[in-house]
Amino acid sequence: MKNQTSDRRPISARNSQYSQRISTFLAQHGVAPNVISIASVVFALGAGLSLLATSSTFSHRIWWILTAVLIVLRLLANMFDGMVAVETGKASPTGELFNEVPDRISDVVIFVCAGFAAGSSLHLGYITAVLSLFIAYVRALGNHMGVSQLFIGPMAKSHRMFTLAALCIYNAIMPITWQLSSLLTWGLLIISIGGILTIIRRLQRIAKGMAT
Repeated sequence: MKNQTSDRRPISARNSQYSQRISTFLAQHGVAPNVISIASVVFALGAGLSLLATSSTFSHRIWWILTAVLIVLRLLANMFDGMVAVETGKASPTGELFNEVPDRISDVVIFVCAGFAAGSSLHLGYITAVLSLFIAYVRALGNHMGVSQLFIGPMAKSHRMFTLAALCIYNAIMPITWQLSSLLTWGLLIISIGGILTIIRRLQRIAKGMAT
């Protein structure tokens, strides 16, 4: 959760009545924003283990469903830590660290494990993980240079996570005859290409901001 609201990720769900009720509930019950940030890593680790299980001797469709659910929970935790911190005045001096570091760990865990999943590519898993880190770095660089709100895509964090979750749901519910054996490989390739485009767009935005 950030101590400053000027560079908060624009999330429409944050303004929903249900989200505000949940954040208020968490705050009233003494759940610290940093704890929510750590919970996001726990969800990411669970998603990673579920992805690994898809290519193990215990392979089952349930692992794909569980992965998608845990990815969504990770994103919700990312949203609620900021809401509890900023909107209820519970931000801590170390809030920025707890906001950023768990996010980077979660990205790496999920995409590296996705590379080991059934129908995936280990190399693309590592490439996607590295690109995720670089996308975040470019955003931080832009913020340092006075260019905030660098959350543009086409493959910002939420886009990457929802794309992966959608692929997992497809593998979970579609009949065998409709499934593509290399679906996750293609999915990671699309995420990687989108990640490169995202980096380029953000660098262009930074350059434009510095020139004005």
